[in-house]
Amino acid sequence: MKKDTPRERRTFLKAGGATVAGLFGSTAPTGAQTPQKPAMPTRNLGRTGYKTGIFSLGGQAALERPNNEAAAVPIIDRALDLGVNYIDTSSIYGGKDRWSERYVGQVMKRRRNEAFLASKTKERTRDGSLRMLEESLKLLNTDHLDLWQLHDIGLPEDVEAVFAKGGAMEALLQAREQKLVRYLGVTGHFRPEALVQAIQRFPFDTILLSLNAADRYHYSFLDELLPLAVEKQMGIIGMKVPGRGRLLSCWTPPPLERQKRSWEGAVIATTPGPLTMREAMSYSLTLPVSTVIVGCDSIAQLEENVQLARDFTPLSEKQMSAIAHRVEPVSKQALFFRFVSRA
Repeated sequence: MKKDTPRERRTFLKAGGATVAGLFGSTAPTGAQTPQKPAMPTRNLGRTGYKTGIFSLGGQAALERPNNEAAAVPIIDRALDLGVNYIDTSSIYGGKDRWSERYVGQVMKRRRNEAFLASKTKERTRDGSLRMLEESLKLLNTDHLDLWQLHDIGLPEDVEAVFAKGGAMEALLQAREQKLVRYLGVTGHFRPEALVQAIQRFPFDTILLSLNAADRYHYSFLDELLPLAVEKQMGIIGMKVPGRGRLLSCWTPPPLERQKRSWEGAVIATTPGPLTMREAMSYSLTLPVSTVIVGCDSIAQLEENVQLARDFTPLSEKQMSAIAHRVEPVSKQALFFRFVSRA
C-alpha cells in the first residue's frame, strides 16, 4: 500500500485537529463533577447525536476471561461510576460461552440507562446474525442495543458476503426496523480496503477501527479510511490503542512458545515498546475519533486510563511525529493483527 507523504500526513493531522475541536465538539468535561460521577470529556458520536466519553470500556481483557465474574463485574460498575458511558462487547468475546456479554449483562440489568451499549455479529448471514442478536439481547439483559456492528470486516470477500442476498446486512436492517437496535456500525483491524468498500456501499452510523501510533508503517488506516469516515461524519471509535500492550515500555513479551501457539503468533514480539500509556492514548485521541475503547485487567488499570482521558490535551504535529518515529522499530509487532493469516 502507498504510504502517504509527510506533507499529506501533516495536512490530514491538521485537519484532524480541527475535527477534534469542531466536528466532535469540545473535549472539555461537561456537567458538574461529583464524587459519585466524575466528569468525563465528551465528543459527538458522529451523526447519532450521542455524546460519548473519550475513553470507553472495551469488552476484552478481564471481561472475556472464563469464570471471571469477581473481577469483571466490578470493573464495569466502576467504569460507569467514573463517567464512562460507552461499553463495547461482542458475541464472540469469551468464546462460545460469550463471557463478555454475560458479565456486561449482569451490570446492565441494574444500570442499562447509564450506558450506550454496543455489540457485534461476526456471522456473515442474515439468519446467523439474527440468532446472534437474539442471544446477545438475552445475555445483556436488554430489549435493545444502542449499536450493532458487523464484526471484523477484513477482506473484500467479507464485504461481498454481508451484502449478498441473505447476508448479514439484511439482519442489521431488519433489527433496526424492529427497534431491536438503534444504530448500525462496521468494525475491522486487518486491512483498510474492505472497510473502505463497506462504508462506500452503506451509510453506517459508526466505524470501529484500529488506530495506534504504529499505524502509518503497515497497511495504514490513516491514508484513506479515516479521512473517508470523517468526510461521512461517522462516529469513529479507535481500538488497539496500545497494540495489546506491545507499544508500551511496561509490557513484557510472552515466552516464545506461547506466542507461537496463539493467534497473535504471526508476528513474534521480542522487546517492549517505547511508549507510556499516556503517550499511546494521547496519540490516538489527537486523531479525529469520537472515543477510544480499551480493555482493562483491573480496576486500578481502568482508573488510570480514565484519569489519562480526563487529563488529555491534543498533541502538536511535532509531538505526533516524534511518537510515531519512536515506535517504528516495533511497528510490526504492534500491528500484529494486520499480519495474521486469514486463509
